[in-house]
Amino acid sequence: MFNVTKKSMQWGEDTLTLETGKVARQADGSVIATLGETSVMANVTFAKQQKEGQDFFPLTVHYQEKYYAAGKVPGGFFKREAPPTEKETLTARLIDRPIRPLFVPGFKNEVLVMCTVLSHDLVNDPDMVAMIAASAALTISGAPFMGPIAGCRVGYSDGEYVLNPDVEDMHNLRANPEQRLDLVVAGTKNAVMMVESEAYELTEEEMLGAVNFAHQQIQPVIDLIVSLAEEAAKEPFEFTPPDYSQLYERVKSLGESNMRDAYSILDKLERQQAVAAAKEAIKAELSEEELEDKNLGAALKKLESTVLRADVVKNKRRIDGRALDEIRNIEAETGFLPRTHGSALFTRGETQGLVVTTLGTGDDEQIIDALHGNFRSNFLLHYNFPPYSVGEAGRVGPPGRREIGHGKLAWRALQAVLPAPTDFPYTIRVVSEITESNGSSSMASVCGGSLSMMDAGVPLTAPVAGVAMGLVLEEDGEWAVLSDILGDEDHLGDMDFKVAGTEKGITSLQMDIKVAGITSEIMSQALDQAKSGRMHILGEMNKALSEVGAFSEHAPRIETMNVPQDKIREVIGSGGKVIREIVETSGAKVDINDDGVIKIASPNGEAIQKAYDMIYSIVAEPEEGKVYKGRVVKIVDFGAFVNFFGKRDGLVHVSQIMPKRLNHPSDVLKEGQDVWVKLLGFDDRGKVRLSMKVVDQETGEEVSEEKKEEPADE
Repeated sequence: MFNVTKKSMQWGEDTLTLETGKVARQADGSVIATLGETSVMANVTFAKQQKEGQDFFPLTVHYQEKYYAAGKVPGGFFKREAPPTEKETLTARLIDRPIRPLFVPGFKNEVLVMCTVLSHDLVNDPDMVAMIAASAALTISGAPFMGPIAGCRVGYSDGEYVLNPDVEDMHNLRANPEQRLDLVVAGTKNAVMMVESEAYELTEEEMLGAVNFAHQQIQPVIDLIVSLAEEAAKEPFEFTPPDYSQLYERVKSLGESNMRDAYSILDKLERQQAVAAAKEAIKAELSEEELEDKNLGAALKKLESTVLRADVVKNKRRIDGRALDEIRNIEAETGFLPRTHGSALFTRGETQGLVVTTLGTGDDEQIIDALHGNFRSNFLLHYNFPPYSVGEAGRVGPPGRREIGHGKLAWRALQAVLPAPTDFPYTIRVVSEITESNGSSSMASVCGGSLSMMDAGVPLTAPVAGVAMGLVLEEDGEWAVLSDILGDEDHLGDMDFKVAGTEKGITSLQMDIKVAGITSEIMSQALDQAKSGRMHILGEMNKALSEVGAFSEHAPRIETMNVPQDKIREVIGSGGKVIREIVETSGAKVDINDDGVIKIASPNGEAIQKAYDMIYSIVAEPEEGKVYKGRVVKIVDFGAFVNFFGKRDGLVHVSQIMPKRLNHPSDVLKEGQDVWVKLLGFDDRGKVRLSMKVVDQETGEEVSEEKKEEPADE
């Protein structure tokens, strides 16, 4: 019934297995990849003909984490998997980015890749397993895919690169100083296709070494996929790339001069209008048959690309006249908004981000329900890209994959410089509103985010800057690396290489390419050029940092205190009665966790101090020999009971009320009266012994022996 093909190999500390032929047999390609006990099923289907009038490649990648894979029941009312989580969206992008450039140029049939996590051992992250499964499924599907690819994750600990570190090792790197890197690399046999990382100030040499290490480690996986395909691959789909060379030559002869003139215009919107006019002028000269040719769009785009790329490689001249390694003009301003906790306006050329920081309490932390368990995040970064930022009147909706991906890249870049939660017990939310865009708005979000947080008083260990690099790689092997690329250079170039970091090192690296991989030599130059650009940008940012003010008066102040775990119940009280009373009386917000860490928040310092004192009086123990202010709560024949420390009462014996003898305590005391008492100690039964006569009742100061004797002599 089944025609099963199965291949296995030892990869790192676990066995990697690829299996096909048993499940989802109606898909064009179906593979279940298993690493350890983590299994992901990838299914590939593609349309056998292109939709009429379609002028783009409709590739869709879905990655789904099923809760049953980890033996969990989904949360929420509906108890089923909800719309894609951030992790699912980011993983789908990870898989999409390296496979998209490897389809035969001109192939525009619809392709669907679905990856489903079937089992998770809580050790091996399923994202890399999914990428391998997707590559294998594409390779055996018969689709015109020039793979296979493979991917892996790399850690960096104690100066050593680690292949596929455990999920737990990669979780919350900020709290794990021994782990300095979470790097994902995908590539083919000969070149690297995609890089994504969160790093903790690694040098360019350390980062390049990690990428090269990853590329070496995926080689046996690529061989395994090839071995599977040799036995299980379907017949290749018959597809011949369209030949529109004659149409291209015709378009080139009609419009090359106008297109060159258009690309010599520095202003983005004016240039776009001139390019559109040049295209219309070309179309006006074409015959009806040529206008109806479905390859006309590709021919026009190729003309644009040829004009831009030839100037860059041959003449070292860019669209806006800059040198290849030159950064656009930068303007940075902090304190841009009056009532926010922190804000910055960062402008680089025609790219601009308005970035705002808000400080919250523990209640504002994000609770993330993941396959490997629930956890909290006290740092949030949200990126918004409205249509007006590029001069368009487009649809406005919820964040798409691009917004989530760009936001996560900026989040990774800034993670490395955040203070420890114990030193800065705030939830930090950064929002980047992209108000103008012409190249690398994600890196503008990094720069603006760094400035905005410092404006809010967040004690970052260092400012972070980011820059996007581009590449033009010609068929004859000539190439040029571009610093701080424009939107057109990204659109018509071969690489988008983003590097963010501090003066000390790299905190995030992301690379996407549109050709079949790049070499270590190209990547090395891109890293060196990016470092120079980063240093220049940091210098410009420092001009704004010198104007950063104090902690915002509108932000909550948070004080932390630690209490013994056996006292937590007393602070909370029965049904939360005590902690509610503290909040209502003081006006401060109080959070307490299971470890005994209490956070007290309020814009009012007096409210914080009042709540602190109330909690301290509950959890602290009175100190022998110390003077306290108390209140008489009960008078008896042999003395008075005084409430002197929170809810703790003690007895002042009649002999300890005054230096002279009293007939009855009520001669000088009444209930509700405030008095000063000294804690003398505890009797054999643990009862508190207090004294009033050794304390000056006016000042609260302890009375010397001489003064104590004077009244007795009278």
